[in-house]
Amino acid sequence: MTNYLLFVVFPYAALAIFLIGSIYRYLNKGFTVSSLSSQFLEGRKLFIGSQPFHWGLFFLFFGHLIAFLFPRAVVAWNGQSVRLLILEITAFAFGLSAFIGLILLIYRRLTVRRVQIVTSKMDVVVYLVLLTQIISGLLVAYHNRWGSSWFAAFLTPYLRSIFVFDPQIDAVASVNSLSLKVHIISAFSLIGLIPFTRFVHFLVYPVDYLWRSYQQVIWNWSRKNIRTSRAHSEGHKSKNN
Repeated sequence: MTNYLLFVVFPYAALAIFLIGSIYRYLNKGFTVSSLSSQFLEGRKLFIGSQPFHWGLFFLFFGHLIAFLFPRAVVAWNGQSVRLLILEITAFAFGLSAFIGLILLIYRRLTVRRVQIVTSKMDVVVYLVLLTQIISGLLVAYHNRWGSSWFAAFLTPYLRSIFVFDPQIDAVASVNSLSLKVHIISAFSLIGLIPFTRFVHFLVYPVDYLWRSYQQVIWNWSRKNIRTSRAHSEGHKSKNN
């Protein structure tokens, strides 16, 4: 019963909250669908922490996605020990990168007064869940070797069964690894938290910039001329350096 609640009921609840909550927030609270960046409050520490965090998370996400979409290809790739080691070491390095970046971002939140003021309770929750997710993933990679192979063999069938509404949890429930189960639960927790956090901004990335017309920006320091001019030419070049 516990495994059923953790690996069937909880994932479906998280996915439902993500779908319904994201639509509701977009339709009723559109202005809040933003990353709410604190870069203007402090930029240097943000850059130092966000670079390893985002790059590590980026490659880990697509690594998991490839193992989910093409499990047989991953298993075939791992058929040679050299390629298996390269994949495992690279994935672990990106995991460490994301972990170090997250620690630096948490340190920034704790030490920069201006950033502390704008930090919400939900930001704290997200940091804790992210920290749990990354640490559990590193523990899985270290203690349960060749994670790319067992992800393709165990987790991919489980995740696919969830998405086709035919949950098969026998393989996942039989794995004797607490860190693996925590990793799965924290992943679905993040999905369920998205509508209530700044993470929701990635759902409304301004992709229309790819096809919309160019916007022309004209420098003109004369407010009177701006209000009265009917010209569409660029005018004088700005002397602002």
